[in-house]
Amino acid sequence: MSFGKVWVQLACEVLGGITLLPPLRAPRGPTYSRERQAAPAFPTCSPGRAEPPSLPSAGTMKTWILLVGAGIALGCVSGNLYTAPDSCKGRCEEPYSQEDECQCNAECERHRDCCEDYYRHCREGGEWAEEAARTREGFSSSRDAITDEDLLHVSEQLYKADHNKARPDTSPLNPQYQASPDETGDQEDRSPQPLYKYVNEELFAKPTYASFIKLLDNYQRATGREEDVTAEELREQDNFLKEVMKTELMQKLFAFLHKKSETAMAPEQEFVADLKEMWFGLYSRGDGEQDSSGYEHVFSGEVKKGKVSGFHNWIRFYLLEKQGIVNYFSHNFNGPWDTYPDVLGLQFSYGFYKEVGSAFIGSSPEFEFGLYTLCFIARPREGRKCHLSLGSYSLSIQTYTWTKSTYGDGKKYIATAYVISS
Repeated sequence: MSFGKVWVQLACEVLGGITLLPPLRAPRGPTYSRERQAAPAFPTCSPGRAEPPSLPSAGTMKTWILLVGAGIALGCVSGNLYTAPDSCKGRCEEPYSQEDECQCNAECERHRDCCEDYYRHCREGGEWAEEAARTREGFSSSRDAITDEDLLHVSEQLYKADHNKARPDTSPLNPQYQASPDETGDQEDRSPQPLYKYVNEELFAKPTYASFIKLLDNYQRATGREEDVTAEELREQDNFLKEVMKTELMQKLFAFLHKKSETAMAPEQEFVADLKEMWFGLYSRGDGEQDSSGYEHVFSGEVKKGKVSGFHNWIRFYLLEKQGIVNYFSHNFNGPWDTYPDVLGLQFSYGFYKEVGSAFIGSSPEFEFGLYTLCFIARPREGRKCHLSLGSYSLSIQTYTWTKSTYGDGKKYIATAYVISS
């Protein structure tokens, strides 16, 4: 019982024959509505016996006056006294209540208002969350421990582990016109043919490709429009993370970050939980609407103020080019690799113009996802490039953190990540 409720109990007892009823709670069930009116959650007094109380003594009367004053100050008279629970112990699948500081059912993940111990008490295998809470800095504290030499070494390992990449003979390019720096902004289509001659789409049946592609239609490309994330879309996010974590590439990345962490690390589940938040957590690029995320910006692409923003993925480009939605204009950079993954800097129209859009070509979803994650964790500061080595060729990635909102204990979302094509 909270301090305030103790005072109310005493006040009611001094009034004589009046007992404190427990706070009312809405019945538990699977429903969850932000519009649901919360049941009264403040303590109330009710008659406890029929006979009138005996007259209090002068000393008791003074105590009564003090207690009633305290009760008024604490909100007893107004009915506003309420100590909202901050734990999910005994509250799993409880309906939404606007009076609660945090929530304890499946929808709280979507609305990002779960109690800190939600995963511990309400999700299978959730015991890791308690440890995660004690190691909150976890992977984010790895950044200062990762040297430039470390990045060169681990990026070569990840490059060799990209077993699901495409092959140039099954997904050939037709780059056509190479634009000079002075020509990238003129919005002139100098390439009459599509960028991709064809792609053997059997590649897309592989689990990481299939789960990646399912995510691409979950977003509205215009910023300023609230993203409505459904339960099915949340499952698609979880499935993509599950599939990429099965790959050798992502296991190597996890092992590297685990080793480099300066604090005791929680199990793999914490890494996956961080991936979900940093990539799929929503924030606002508009006027307060939850309209964007790292995944949407980097892989799916957005349109803001009449310009294409983000959109750094070859699979997304191919699928939209095939539908006639994207029109390839030219390229300004073609990487030195004679196999995939390669890198291309390109100009195109997606209803609006993209002056320079860099992208890996032919890489697997886990390769891009892994490299961008590595660089975001290791070199997140603005203006600090992440220098890597792929097949003995140098390459740099730029990442930026979203600075206007955070998750957890101040952890950062991904604002953007892209390969530098110059």
